[in-house]
Amino acid sequence: MTWNINSLRLRMGLLAELVEATRPDIVCLQETKVMDPDFPAEDCRSLGFPHIAFSGIKSYNGVAVLSRRPLGDIRIPQRCERADARHLAVRVEGIDLHCLYVPAGGDIPDPEANPKFAHKLAFLDDIAAWCGHHVDADAPAMIVGDFNVAPLETDVWSHRQMLGVVSHTPVEVAGLAGFQRSAQWLDAVRHFIPPSERLYTWWSYRSSDWTKNDRGRRLDHIWVTPALADRLSGAMVLREVRGWGKPSDHVPVILDLTEAV
Repeated sequence: MTWNINSLRLRMGLLAELVEATRPDIVCLQETKVMDPDFPAEDCRSLGFPHIAFSGIKSYNGVAVLSRRPLGDIRIPQRCERADARHLAVRVEGIDLHCLYVPAGGDIPDPEANPKFAHKLAFLDDIAAWCGHHVDADAPAMIVGDFNVAPLETDVWSHRQMLGVVSHTPVEVAGLAGFQRSAQWLDAVRHFIPPSERLYTWWSYRSSDWTKNDRGRRLDHIWVTPALADRLSGAMVLREVRGWGKPSDHVPVILDLTEAV
């Protein structure tokens, strides 16, 4: 499961409900918004995850992996030469697992006028180059998280109206495509939910009634290398979680894999 939780300590109760309802083996979190000394490790262990890895900074960003299975080779790669807690890598059950939080990019889709957007584009180029050198497409690997790009026309509520909005602009979509090509990543969710079907994982807090307007975007993704393709067994987006009390603006995404032979 991957989920941009938008403050782990604020939504620990929601995480507990979610874990009870879905019983995932591994949970990858983004925007934990907690410094490492304050990470609620014991609370996470009490949910049934004895193996934990995390990387955080004050007030924003932050990534974590909670696992029922042992974690090894824990790494915190830096993207764009910044120690800003956006990438966490672990090895679990023979799979290299990467939890990633791509910068949102601000509101203005112009890298000259908006340094945040320039950083987002640089980040996508950086992670693509890194995967090209460090991820073997013939070996089992997964990269999951909030990529902050909705690449397909059916990943946004209106392709025409969103073309000039950060998260669906052509330059971001091209950057994400380069990232995906870097290790021949397969979009595991769209493997089960066809690209012709509208699918969202995020709805703005600004909407007075997110269910009525349904102006969503698919920003959260799970990709796998071709080596894991034959182990894919199911995927789902837990849309209903957006309607829970004090929710994140993102909802969890789940991928099921069969056990290795």
